[in-house]
Amino acid sequence: MTVTRRHLVVSGGALGCAALFGGLLRRAGAGTIRKPEPMPAASLYGKPRYGPGFAHFDYVNPAAPKGGGIISEASGSFDSLNRWSVKGRKAAGLYLISEPLMVQSLDETFSLYGLVAEGITIPDDRSWVAFTLHPDARWHDGRPITADDVIWTFNVLVSGNIPFYRNYYAGVASVERTGDREVTFSLKPGDNRELPLILAQMEVLPGHYWETRDTSVTSLDRPLGSGPYFIDDMEPGQFISYRRVDGHWSTDLPVNRGRWNFETIRFEYYRDRDVATEAFKAGEFDLRSENSARRWHTQYDFPAMNAGHVVKARIAHEIPRGMQGFFFNTRREIFADPRVRQALAHAFDFEWTNKTLMYGEYARTNSYFTNSELSSEHALPDPGELAVLEPYRGRIPDQVFDTLYRPPATDGSGNIRRNLRNALALLREAGWTIDSNGRLADADGTPFEFELLLVQPSLETIALPFKDNLDRLGITMTVRRVDGSEYVFRLRQFDFDMIVHSIGQSSSPGNEQRNYWHSASAELPGSFNVAGIRDTAIDELVELVISAPDHEQLVARTRALDRVLLWGHYVIPHFHTGDHRLVYWNRFGRPAVTPKFSLGYPSTWWIDRERDDRVEAWRKGI
Repeated sequence: MTVTRRHLVVSGGALGCAALFGGLLRRAGAGTIRKPEPMPAASLYGKPRYGPGFAHFDYVNPAAPKGGGIISEASGSFDSLNRWSVKGRKAAGLYLISEPLMVQSLDETFSLYGLVAEGITIPDDRSWVAFTLHPDARWHDGRPITADDVIWTFNVLVSGNIPFYRNYYAGVASVERTGDREVTFSLKPGDNRELPLILAQMEVLPGHYWETRDTSVTSLDRPLGSGPYFIDDMEPGQFISYRRVDGHWSTDLPVNRGRWNFETIRFEYYRDRDVATEAFKAGEFDLRSENSARRWHTQYDFPAMNAGHVVKARIAHEIPRGMQGFFFNTRREIFADPRVRQALAHAFDFEWTNKTLMYGEYARTNSYFTNSELSSEHALPDPGELAVLEPYRGRIPDQVFDTLYRPPATDGSGNIRRNLRNALALLREAGWTIDSNGRLADADGTPFEFELLLVQPSLETIALPFKDNLDRLGITMTVRRVDGSEYVFRLRQFDFDMIVHSIGQSSSPGNEQRNYWHSASAELPGSFNVAGIRDTAIDELVELVISAPDHEQLVARTRALDRVLLWGHYVIPHFHTGDHRLVYWNRFGRPAVTPKFSLGYPSTWWIDRERDDRVEAWRKGI
């Protein structure tokens, strides 16, 4: 489809007419001026794997039967169906009712394919991006999805109460409807190569539904969507159920062929995962991703498993594991000194914990980008990384240049006296001493005391041995577990000393890094910069990651950022695995190919009728 002159109607006085034509037009030969053509797909680096006219993704079964229902588990409770408010606890599965402009494939680093938008136009200078909406795109009430809906969505997200989106879309100068089915975003000058694709991932909201409602508050009104499912039934604190939209507009598009096969998807809520385990064994829900090594090894020897009606499987993946650990709140004066943070890391005995409590299931995490090529854990900086890091010498820890980061380790025996001696030496350097009562205190005699805030009971298993080791240093750590609502509120307000937290990562990091590490997000309530990092060198490295011109530079700049974060001692790293640990009732079919960067459940699985019949017969005792 040829881009017409309506693309020239772009708001924002900062772009003059000549600059605008320079951004929109390119010469195709002497005396000929052509405009960029809309494309059905786009990739951050190189060409998309799937060319124009592809039939379906490689990791689906295009002939998968439709029908049947599944039940999944959910934790805690919910009090809101409004995903776009920072308030409340959102119901599980709300992503099922929404659709983005373009959908990301699960077997590529960062490639997007047309969905609500059938085409994307990006000029060579990336000064703007335009989306051509699919003529058949519809809301569940039958009304078309319009360019005005896209504009309304963007404006609400950047002006709303979720800080993430203000940072995420900060590079957009303006947005304008440039045709009946076309919307154009003008982008601020800079090297934010991924911003056009970031915008393509935006889930569109129905302006005509939300314009009379407040997106900033919690609500149990069932929102209007355009996705493959709608909310069918619910009971807060008990369950929420979704039903597949009959005759959904995008069912036969290549990006959806072989996907969204279940007729119903239901989430049952449990406040305790051990209770949920017994419910699973009784057949109350169908699948769980098991995050407890103890349960994985001890809780699944039961009749249905032994009869072959429950599957226990490990499925390898290439998903970056990010970072889970004890996160320090550096806004607290007690954790402002990196030597103190480094010292406390000596009190976490991962090797003993893994051997004694977790059946040796885990590997220690040594990177914020674990399980990916972006991790810095395997080698010292190469010339490409050194070129990134050298301008910061003197502003970042010296160890970044010549020492691989490794958390303090032990022999796994439980004897960590050497670690505690090292910790005490660092604490003394930072001005802490042992008082007459054997407690660690500062120069004013104030004891070293802090609170670890938890929401998951299972984390106490890890926290309590850590607490005991800290006590040997003269440090008092109080472990406090609160319910989900209080935890979320305190997390958003940064009202904690230390938490167990997880920062996920993708294989193509970019704009979201501002929300994790940038100074601008450190005091922004609700941001993901839970550690309160405020460091201009890290700010600049984040911007370098965002502006990486090619994949090679993305890897070098991300590894550089990783090293600086690690040597800042903002977290005591925990552990990770490189596979999915699943237990599920043997009712399913799943594609022969599992995508590299996802499990593919529930979008690509289906009910296998023969297996389902056998499971049902067994459950009924036939």
